Amino acid sequence: MWWPSKTSIPATPRAIKEEGIADLPRERFPLIETNICNTRTILQSLHTRDDAIIHLAAKAGVRPSIEAPGAYEQANVAGTQSMLDVAQRLDIDTFLFGSSSSVYGNNEKVPFAEDDPVRHPISPYAATKHSGELPAQTFHHLYGMSVHCLRFFTMCGPRQHPDLAIHKFARQLLTDQPITMYGDGTSSRDYTYVDDIVDGVVRSLRRAKGLDAPEYEIINLGGSETTQLKDLISGIADAMDMTPEIKQLPEQPGDVERTYADISKARDLLGYEPDTPIEEELRVFADWVKDYYADRPVLEM
Repeated sequence: MWWPSKTSIPATPRAIKEEGIADLPRERFPLIETNICNTRTILQSLHTRDDAIIHLAAKAGVRPSIEAPGAYEQANVAGTQSMLDVAQRLDIDTFLFGSSSSVYGNNEKVPFAEDDPVRHPISPYAATKHSGELPAQTFHHLYGMSVHCLRFFTMCGPRQHPDLAIHKFARQLLTDQPITMYGDGTSSRDYTYVDDIVDGVVRSLRRAKGLDAPEYEIINLGGSETTQLKDLISGIADAMDMTPEIKQLPEQPGDVERTYADISKARDLLGYEPDTPIEEELRVFADWVKDYYADRPVLEM
């Protein structure tokens, strides 16, 4: 497991990340803290017995990417290239890359399918995620790696990044602040529970390792249903047994109108079948967030 360098600005406070790995047995999950662009350090830490890389390290978030596009380019594009270099030099034959539904931009056709055009990203974050898929395909072609680019649709669940919508709304409710709603509330997202995403990643790894010949695939991992923003707000408020006050603000640049995953390919290739409805996702998150902030200050907005 690698974290960003100390000079980067994480979306999630370091303390939350440390809590998330506190119970992992170090003999099975060694932690090496370095920049993913530091290929030499990573090569010294890995071993030729390692047979797969699951590359999830990235700078996340649409709006911050507009403010710091160069930092996103470095972490998400150069960092992915670095990890591919490591895989090739250590003769690792399986590479999974955490991509994003943001690559689809504002495609009019829904649900989004893997063979839809992705030529119009509307944020630097989206552009870097699409850019990461291209060298992954090249390395598959040149070096015979099995490569899966997994396009994650909006992930939610306990320990969600504090700057993402559900966590942010919960913090606003806990501190008696109005919930900031960008736009008229009709934008929609395919919210996908973290356990379902993890299940898809594990299934992807098992498929890639069980093949007789290497393959390159782009695969959507989503919940395949959409929730409008105004319904998400009322849903998290209901789950927390609170009444929200709404503060409507203009739409934000870089935000897409909707995300909606066509998961027929994931079903066919992986046997992937997400089974957590949004109501359950919000209930579990509400229970976690109230317990998490019961004995600590609520993070500032």
